[in-house]
Amino acid sequence: MIKSAAVALNARIAVIAPASSARPERVQAGLEALRALGFDAVPGAHTLGKCAPYFSGTVEERLNDLHDAFLDPDVKAVFCIRGGYGCNYLLEGLDLNLIRANPKPFFGYSDLTALQTWMMDQAEIPTFHGPMVAADFALTEGVHMASLRAALSGGTVEAGSSEGLRILRPGKARGVIYGGCLSLLTASAGTRFEPQTEGKLLFLEDLAAKPYQIDRMLRQLVLGGKLDGVTGFIFGEMVDCVSPGASPDLLDQVILRVLDGFDGPIVTGLRSGHVSRGNVTLPMGIEAELIAGDEPVLRYLEPAVKA
Repeated sequence: MIKSAAVALNARIAVIAPASSARPERVQAGLEALRALGFDAVPGAHTLGKCAPYFSGTVEERLNDLHDAFLDPDVKAVFCIRGGYGCNYLLEGLDLNLIRANPKPFFGYSDLTALQTWMMDQAEIPTFHGPMVAADFALTEGVHMASLRAALSGGTVEAGSSEGLRILRPGKARGVIYGGCLSLLTASAGTRFEPQTEGKLLFLEDLAAKPYQIDRMLRQLVLGGKLDGVTGFIFGEMVDCVSPGASPDLLDQVILRVLDGFDGPIVTGLRSGHVSRGNVTLPMGIEAELIAGDEPVLRYLEPAVKA
C-alpha cells in the first residue's frame, strides 16, 4: 500500500460530495466541528450542489471535485459529506494514476464503499471507513475521536467491546482489513469493479436491511466465491437490521448459518459506518489481527499513514 504522510491537526482537509447532496445546515455544522478540532476544512466547488434526481452534481462535477482534492498539494486528507447514492457513476472516470501519485486519507462509508474498494485494489492506497461531515461530524457524539486521531497521526487503531464488538464464533486470524457496506459490495459482484476479498479480514456492515436480506446478500457472495479465503469476519453494528416481531438474535443466527462452513473467528457489533453513535475509524488495506477469545479485540499491526 502507498501510504500518505500523517495529518497534522492544523492541516487543510478537502470536503467533497461524490454521491448525494446533503442539507446545507448539516454540512455547515460538520465543517464547524472539523474546524473546532483545528483542521482547515475547505468544501469543494460542488459540495453544496444539487443535481436531479438525488446527486450533488453531475458525474463530471463530482469527479472534478474528487480529482482536485487529491491533486491539490495543500490538501492533506479528503472527507466526504455523506453517502446516499451515485459513486458507481464515478468508477469508470476515476483517474487511478492521479490518486496513486497523490495518496491521501479518503474518509467515507456507505455508498463510498464503491470508490474505496476500487482505490485500494487498483491505486493501492489505504482508505478510511469512518465518519463523514454531514452524517457524523454534524452530531454531538457522532465521532469516535480516539480512532480518528490514531488513524491520522500514524498511531495504530484498536477496537474491542467498548467499540461494540462481541463474539459470535471464537478464534484468531490475521489479514488485511477490507470491506465496507454489504449492499454495495454485493452490487459490484460480477462487474470488473467487484471486491477482492481473498486473504482479507472482511468487515461488513449495513443499515435497515432485514435479516433475510442480509442472508441473501451473504449467500450471493458465497455463491460467487467472494468469501473464499477470507481469514475472519467482522460485522458492524447493523443498525435496524431486524424483523418486526422476530427474535432479537435472528441476525446472529443468520450470520452463523450462512457462514456455517467457515471455521475462523466471527465478531459483530463494531460501530463503524452506519452507527448509533461514536463512528469508529477503520483504516482499510492495512494488516491487522482479530482475536475472539475471552474478550474480542481488533488490533492493527501497522499504521495507516507515515508518521
